[in-house]
Amino acid sequence: MTERLTHKTRSKNANWNESYYFVFYDRKHEVGGMSRVGFKPNRPEGMTFLFLFLPDGTVAASYTTDEGNEYPSAIKVDGMHHQHIRSDRWSYTFNGSMVVVDNSEILPRVREQPDLIKDLVDVSMNLDFAGLNEPYEYSEHMTAESLRIGKNSGDKHWEQIAKISGTLDIGESQYRITDCLGQRDHTYGIRDWTGIGEWFYFVVWFDEAHAVNPAAVITPDGRLGSGGFLYRNGRNVPIKDIRLLEHRFRPDGLFPVSTTLGLTDDEGEEHLLKGQPGRIVPVPFKDERGSEAVLVQSLGTFELDGVRSGYGAYEVLKRGHQP
Repeated sequence: MTERLTHKTRSKNANWNESYYFVFYDRKHEVGGMSRVGFKPNRPEGMTFLFLFLPDGTVAASYTTDEGNEYPSAIKVDGMHHQHIRSDRWSYTFNGSMVVVDNSEILPRVREQPDLIKDLVDVSMNLDFAGLNEPYEYSEHMTAESLRIGKNSGDKHWEQIAKISGTLDIGESQYRITDCLGQRDHTYGIRDWTGIGEWFYFVVWFDEAHAVNPAAVITPDGRLGSGGFLYRNGRNVPIKDIRLLEHRFRPDGLFPVSTTLGLTDDEGEEHLLKGQPGRIVPVPFKDERGSEAVLVQSLGTFELDGVRSGYGAYEVLKRGHQP
């Protein structure tokens, strides 16, 4: 399926969404981050976040909403811009101020408690994305049941792995990034953060020839609406089945500790994936009815079939208080 950059909605649902996600990690400098730019034109609303995980253990963060006036002419909210150049080339730029905290888990409280902020720094990010694989579209390879379960998370979903190069200036620190690994996604359709239920989404790299990207919505009775792919030596291999073997959380029930998945790929091979989050950034959502959910953003570590060198995005959505 050809990936169009933007889509017009025929839906009047306020939660119709088109969003773009980017994650990278530079092992040489031990710095990485993730950004999301999303639009809900029926509200209208634009939102973006950028989280940067820094070598000293601190986290820099920016979160902004507006009325989405740049969309669909540009994928841009405030200082965060995801710029499409061609099918395998993107540019990711940010210019603005970011708060820095020692403990990333308290980030949702810094607006009301500014004394929790360690520093406020100027940040300039200019990163180039050079795609390694053909964009993989989830829904083409999902079962009818998985599509039904995932209907509140989006209709179409593309993923692409890349080498990332460029510059990242954070206050007085400067990083020149050369050919680290990264990934982008692009999704459109209904995105009801508090009505989806729960999900996990893992972006895992081992090297530029091996990666895995499983994701699933989890129903209250434990069924999975799943999708994803393995990337092996230049080929996208669809994941046909995901089994949630273990999903451990802290006593609060919101922040994850570890996940173990059984995967079956399109070629009949079985795989075992284990993941653990690193530093956690919680992104809370609350709808008009008072229903709450928390989206956990983290850079995690992973093991696939006994190979322990995996790293990348560890994302979990958990339902919170329900009125």
